[in-house]
Amino acid sequence: MSDSVEITLYGADWCRDCRRSKAVLDGEGVAYRYVDVEVSKEAADEAMSISGRPNIPVILFADGSHLVEPTDEALRTKLAAA
Repeated sequence: MSDSVEITLYGADWCRDCRRSKAVLDGEGVAYRYVDVEVSKEAADEAMSISGRPNIPVILFADGSHLVEPTDEALRTKLAAA
């Protein structure tokens, strides 16, 4: 995977799925920007505008695609394709 791939993960510390997705990204050695939706309403609104729903994590990729609450397998598949 290219180091130039930009990924943003919108999540919250209390969210088990967010922690799981972060663990996958960390385990794969993927650099990403973490945005805590609990810190600001703007961050939560941004995640909602990307996915169209309030669920987290929302993972935004450089190509403009996103995943919401992905399984580990779905996230790894997307990373491999990037």
